[in-house]
Formats: sequence, C-alpha cells, structure tokens
Amino acid sequence: MAARHVAIIMDGNARWARERGAPVLEGHRAGAQTLKQIVRDAVALGLAELTVYAFSTENWTRPDDEVQGLMAMFAELIESETPELHDQGVRMRFIGRRDEVSADLRARMGEAERRTADNRRLGLFVAFNYGGRAEIVDAAKRFDGETEEQFAELLYAPEMVDPELLIRTSGEARLSNFLLWQCAYAEIVLTDRLWPDFSRADLEAALAEFDARQRRFGAR
Repeated sequence: MAARHVAIIMDGNARWARERGAPVLEGHRAGAQTLKQIVRDAVALGLAELTVYAFSTENWTRPDDEVQGLMAMFAELIESETPELHDQGVRMRFIGRRDEVSADLRARMGEAERRTADNRRLGLFVAFNYGGRAEIVDAAKRFDGETEEQFAELLYAPEMVDPELLIRTSGEARLSNFLLWQCAYAEIVLTDRLWPDFSRADLEAALAEFDARQRRFGAR
C-alpha cells in the first residue's frame, strides 16, 4: 500500500553550510528552498499529509544568533510562502508549544492556518517548537479518559493520521523526539543526503522502499 502521510526529519543544514564555508543560516535558507520544492513534489505525487520537523523544543540551546536568525527566517517564510501554498491547495497546521514563541510569530502562524483552512490537496504539518515528549505531557495534563483514542484527541493535531513513513536525512539514525506517539508503527527510511540536497528523486526512492516493505504492526 502506498504511503499517504510522510514525516520528515530535515537534518543536515548546518553540515551543508560548513562544507561550503558558509554561515549556518545559509544552510537553513537552502533547506527552506528544499522544503518548498518537496511540498510541491508531495502535491504532485498525491500525498495526503506531510509533516516536517522545523524547530524542536531542544533547539533553543543552539547559539543565540542562530536561534534568532531562524525565528526571523521562519516569520519571513510564512509571510512569503503562504500565498503560493494556498494556491496549491495546501492546508497548513503548526504543531508545538506555540505560547513560547513571539506574539508576532504566533499571529503569522494563525493567519496562515486561517487562510488555508479549507484547502484539501495536502495537509502540511509544521512541527515548530515541538517535542514528542512535550506533546504527550501536554495531553496527559488534560486527560481523564481511558482509551488510546481518547488520549489521541488531546494531541496537538488530533486530525493528523499516523505517518506510514518517516524519513531522516543526513545519515543520522535517531528519532530526536519527533512524533513519538504518531510514529509508533511508522516505517523508517534513512538517507545520507543532507537536507538541502534532498530531491524529488530521493523522496520517490523512499516511497518505493516503503512500498517494498511488509508492515506487520507487531504481528508475524
């Protein structure tokens, strides 16, 4: 069965920049351009949902100039890219602890979500100031039910279907606190490709590898 929801840990921007003797933020900007193209490719390939790891709850420990640059770049990208995403029929959702980012950034996120709310071609979930453990803790604080289904309704995006495929770039082999609940049975594909160099061909190769696997969900 073909994957309908792909999640991506977009890793390797800093390494890409270092290899070129460029500032780290140039790597992040190159990675943003890659994401723009991969969203187009996801639409063309008929994916229903795409979730990307943009900024984790742990990323605040990075150098202050990098963090501030990322925040400014993220605000700029929401402003510049939302119209095109809207035209492509992409519905945007931001998941994470939104109250810990600036009021301006929260406002831009909310406006992008409102503008694209009725789109149905692709659901794009952007994990920003996101941590899988934080999501579970935040849900647990409000949980008074009994079932997994009731608990899942309290996650950041209860409408999200579980990803069938998780891709991580740059050769690293860890989850990095990403979608811990949702990826319980996701198939994982690792690639040495640094995120700014990731292409439609790489996405198609990962989807083909997924198609060749037999998913058992704990059975034999």
